[in-house]
Amino acid sequence: MAFIVKERVSGELIASAQDNQTVRVFEGNWYFNPEAVDMQHLKVTERTYTCPYKGVCYWIDLETPDGFKAQNVAWVYRNPKPTYEFITDKIAFYTRPTEGTISEKTTEPAAAAG
Repeated sequence: MAFIVKERVSGELIASAQDNQTVRVFEGNWYFNPEAVDMQHLKVTERTYTCPYKGVCYWIDLETPDGFKAQNVAWVYRNPKPTYEFITDKIAFYTRPTEGTISEKTTEPAAAAG
């Protein structure tokens, strides 16, 4: 099984990983190892959200070369609370469509992002 996240407008690949290799499904979202994510058009912001049990995450925005922008398409926990260390520095994406991304699961092998 491959997990793929694409830009909604261009269809360009943002993240891809094979099942259980560089992605973890957690709370219905996909947490990718950083090397599985093309950060070229993603920007980690100073905006945060505080989860009562995981801690503080930083929102990631999408900004494409043609000027398209979408906020909060992904997030990252730099220093999660104890017992959630497994998500440290992983880039998380929603599995549902967002303003800027589309997520897909496929039986085809994952292509490399970036």
